[in-house]
Amino acid sequence: MAHDPLFLSTAIEAAISAGRIHRKYFRQDVLVQKKGPIDLVTAADLEVEREFRALIIDRFPAHVVLGEEQGTSAGDRRPASHRWIIDPVDGTTNFAHGIALFCVSIALEIDGQIEIGVVYDPMADELFSAERGQGARLNGAPMRVSENSQLIDALLCTGFPYSVHLERREMVEVFAAFLGQAQAIRRLGSAALDLCYVAAGRFDGFWEQSLHPWDMAAGVLLIEEAGGRVSRYGNEPLDIYGRELVASNGLLHSSMVEAIQSVQRAV
Repeated sequence: MAHDPLFLSTAIEAAISAGRIHRKYFRQDVLVQKKGPIDLVTAADLEVEREFRALIIDRFPAHVVLGEEQGTSAGDRRPASHRWIIDPVDGTTNFAHGIALFCVSIALEIDGQIEIGVVYDPMADELFSAERGQGARLNGAPMRVSENSQLIDALLCTGFPYSVHLERREMVEVFAAFLGQAQAIRRLGSAALDLCYVAAGRFDGFWEQSLHPWDMAAGVLLIEEAGGRVSRYGNEPLDIYGRELVASNGLLHSSMVEAIQSVQRAV
């Protein structure tokens, strides 16, 4: 299905603009507020999302926007075939602590399916982009998932949600299960970047629960277009509104799902 080329170019334009805002605020004395006990928001989050919403309203007035900081605004609750999904700073805790592992994540959902995905890491100057059916790219060059087929050779990654203090038992036990089977596990603090790294072949697989659509919408399309697989924990088809995700290079997917299910059966 061919899309208006303005969709992808708008996502890239907005992502690069967001990166300029990130760099303006990064490691500066900016206000950090709390949305929850360990859930932070900064001036950069708010400015990026505000500018993005203004751009979409101006360019595509019939489209709606779902963002991490403002959700779906009252004026955008009307039915729409085109929904933009943005995480203005994925990795806000890293950002607030001066750690250069964060990004902006932008996706376009058309008639219930993600068709455009763009993630920009401004500190590494890496632009990950994908359009359904057209492959995935890193700074314009095609990218592919890894070819590791054994967990013992795999570098995996995961994350923990802001609710981890309240529901950590199963998360820790799944982590321990993978720790006993994989080559190594990393926890970067940005689900969107984790997914990009799977798509780029840097990580072999990723899993996390209690995710939001803005955490994964762009990244899952990047992985699929780079030749990988995504699903829910039970290997059901992924729903970006379903709060859990397993992503892999495809070759490891069954092994990762089985490791998770073995823990779920035991708890």
